[in-house]
Amino acid sequence: MTDLSVNLNAVALLRNRRDLPWPSVTGLGRIALEAGASGLTVHPRPDERHTRRSDLPELKALIRSEFPDREFNIEGYPSGDFLDLVEEIAPHQVTLVPDEPGQATSDHGWDFVAHADRLTSIVTRLKEAGARVSLFSDPEPAGIEAAHATGTDRIELYTGPYGAAWDDAGAAAREVEKLGETADAAFALGLGVNAGHDLTVANLPALVARIPELAEVSIGHGLTADALTYGMAETVRRFRRACGQRV
Repeated sequence: MTDLSVNLNAVALLRNRRDLPWPSVTGLGRIALEAGASGLTVHPRPDERHTRRSDLPELKALIRSEFPDREFNIEGYPSGDFLDLVEEIAPHQVTLVPDEPGQATSDHGWDFVAHADRLTSIVTRLKEAGARVSLFSDPEPAGIEAAHATGTDRIELYTGPYGAAWDDAGAAAREVEKLGETADAAFALGLGVNAGHDLTVANLPALVARIPELAEVSIGHGLTADALTYGMAETVRRFRRACGQRV
């Protein structure tokens, strides 16, 4: 069964349009967890344009006190400040992405060969702190051995090109096969596999069917967009069904 982690960045971005406390990032996180989400994801960028550092202790406390069986995933570029932050917050999982500070959104995976030494050192540091580590990966099977060599626990497949093929069934089929082949290479080496970026209720079933051992999907934009129509709780249930869960 594939777990659903709800990414709250888009909720935080909407909140930040005004100097007001609503919509509540923690409040909507609670609704998502009550509806059965397996965890929450945030990506606290240096400019705090969406999730703020001050959100993290509240979300951690929410999970620890009310949903101790769920997980907190923090993703981001592994700057010194970011690494200090995740060691302070101690999430269950840290997902490392190769984003530049001003980048609008994650749009590519790591070059595991070029960054091998640095990633190995960072993965070791985070695992010693007690976190599971996942590395953002393009759908390229050839790079997975280098990813494995860093000591990471999982990769997170970048599904942006798959999501972009929403109106082209042939292109979507080709993209999901690339993702599947990359996942196969990861599983053969004992790595876990997550996925995320532009996943929707419509395109999740084909991805899960091709990668039935997919551990987790992290979804923010599409889920938040649907929540404007269906509400957060019903949207989480819809995405859980799309992941193959019984709801």
